[in-house]
Amino acid sequence: MSATMMTSITRALGSLTLPSAGSSSIHALRSASSRPRIAATTPSLRHSAPFSLLAANTRPRPCSLRLTLTHTTIRHKGNLAPRRVKYRKAHKGRIPVKTGGSTKGTTVQQGTYGIRVLEPARLTAKQLQSAETALKRRLKVIKGAQVYLRVFPDIPVCVKGNETRMGKGKGAFEFWACRAPVGRVIFEVGGPVEIRAEVAKEALRLASAKLPVRTEFVSLQSNPRLGSILIERDDQPAAAVLASSLPPATATAAVAAVLGKSATVAEVPLAMGGSPVGSGQL
Repeated sequence: MSATMMTSITRALGSLTLPSAGSSSIHALRSASSRPRIAATTPSLRHSAPFSLLAANTRPRPCSLRLTLTHTTIRHKGNLAPRRVKYRKAHKGRIPVKTGGSTKGTTVQQGTYGIRVLEPARLTAKQLQSAETALKRRLKVIKGAQVYLRVFPDIPVCVKGNETRMGKGKGAFEFWACRAPVGRVIFEVGGPVEIRAEVAKEALRLASAKLPVRTEFVSLQSNPRLGSILIERDDQPAAAVLASSLPPATATAAVAAVLGKSATVAEVPLAMGGSPVGSGQL
């Protein structure tokens, strides 16, 4: 390097005035470097917006909302689904088999006619809704006719995808269902108006076609069912015993007293091989 170039560099360095370590200019440089960039890039924002907006954290926060219910939280008017459940998932379970002699739920209680299942089945909410829609569409012409649903799908059914490996917990929610044992009444029709038996039977036949189970038509006079066995009512065995053990004239009056109502001779159930004796009102 030549002497002339060294002289020019020395003069240039000597012209610079650097602050000392204890001067206040170093603090000024530090404070300037620590200012927020938003105030330096957009100086007008500091005067137009409050200072809290400048200091606020604008980064997106993770959503802390956890869905505790299934996808049926939006419940429409026609949907058959419970409004609230304690647990989102349940065991698969089995359809109960009544072995203790109980006949509860096997007779018509609210309406006049109905259908009951002849085999155990698990009915889904969609199947019950389709059957109810077909039943109401057929009975729409009868003013005042009502449809009663004796079961309700309140059991969540979870399903895992096909060809899925074992483990990894229970599957996702799929649909709502109910367990219907043998003899359980599913639908009933009735109301303040009188519905003919032929019309009710045809409407219930259309509803049973939507169900994946065999059904039978029942009425108020139908006997309760215990599995595949029809149980006679309490008044029928006593009337049959009296009619078979007493003379014909005495049996007619005794049977009418057991039934607790006045009946003609033709209406009184006689024993097998008997014939009505006399005529008139008892």
